[in-house]
Amino acid sequence: MPRGDKDKYTDKQKRQAEHIEEGYEKQGLSEDESERRAWATVNKQDGGGNKSGSGRKNAPDKNGGN
Repeated sequence: MPRGDKDKYTDKQKRQAEHIEEGYEKQGLSEDESERRAWATVNKQDGGGNKSGSGRKNAPDKNGGN
């Protein structure tokens, strides 16, 4: 996947990034910097693309072991 390709992100993640980007632009940041920060925020929140759906995160062991 080439750098900058957003195909692996869910529609929700794309909407979140757009909304965050608009907020940064209202604060007076450039369009490029706003986009960069918006995707960095989405990545920090979700850990990257295609993470939606149930069962994607590891649940702790019910028996208390590893």
